[in-house]
Amino acid sequence: MIRFAVVGTNWITRQFVDAAHETGKMKLTAVYSRTLEQAQAFSSDYPVAHLFTSLEQLAQSDDVDAVYIASPNALHCQQTLLFLQHQKHVICEKPLASNSREVEAMIACARDNQQVLFEAFKTASLPNFLILQQSLPKVGKLRKVVFNYCQYSSRYSRYLAGENPNTFNPAWSNGSIMDIGFYCLATAIALWGEPYAVSATASLLASGVDGHGTVVMDYGDFDVTLLHSKISQSEIPSEIQGEEGSLVIEQIAECQGIRFVPRGAKPQDLSQPQHINPLLYEAEAFVRLVENNEVNHPGLTTSRSTAKLLTEIRHQTGVVFPADELPHPVV
Repeated sequence: MIRFAVVGTNWITRQFVDAAHETGKMKLTAVYSRTLEQAQAFSSDYPVAHLFTSLEQLAQSDDVDAVYIASPNALHCQQTLLFLQHQKHVICEKPLASNSREVEAMIACARDNQQVLFEAFKTASLPNFLILQQSLPKVGKLRKVVFNYCQYSSRYSRYLAGENPNTFNPAWSNGSIMDIGFYCLATAIALWGEPYAVSATASLLASGVDGHGTVVMDYGDFDVTLLHSKISQSEIPSEIQGEEGSLVIEQIAECQGIRFVPRGAKPQDLSQPQHINPLLYEAEAFVRLVENNEVNHPGLTTSRSTAKLLTEIRHQTGVVFPADELPHPVV
């Protein structure tokens, strides 16, 4: 049984805790929050033995084997380094960090301390993603790919009203490409690796983050276009086009449906039912890595490449985070 703690007490944390318990191999034993009241409120649904308002004390606890981090993006790196250095495995919400420099430091720290570091990129562990991966030969020679994730943020109205929610605040390393655009980018990298080149455009809000944008990834004989937005809504699925047909993906982040459409023939539904909690599969993947002590697992290659391209995309679009100006993380 992996005894784990959570850092952050928002809705995604609750979803992960439910998924972790569903594996039958993880047990929540500690909760961290900035205030004791928030930690107590969260633990009322998940009775735990330990509540912390100090990250250092949590890191030193002998009752915790692993930590799930769901704090703001800008805090991921230093919190992860702290726990890895105290011999705790870490599953950290995506994006793994603010930039590629931080991600490299985190991966090095995991290796040096022989602890598992796992980016909570749920898509790559989903059964329908694996079906998508296995079905790529059906389309023949690849030509065009469009991954689309545009979702009007519930916090955008607050931003327009003059508030400064974390979602649109560069201080927390946020914005469209770092949030939902991440799923499009990381999915492409998980399928095909790094492109030969990347070109990005975006519309920046007055706060300094991107509200929406477009990324084109050059893979030689085919290209991948990423459409991402937090200030508009789209109902269009994603598509992988080849000379023999296309694969159509409903809701790219969760791969809710996969259809193969042969050229000139009837569509074929390739989907299989997935658990109502999509985080179950990433929790199971994390458990396998910890049980096998697989520190140098393949997921780190995807995380490293995704961070590299996120950093380049922001460079091209002019999105700068305070974390970009900080000195190299101390490992």
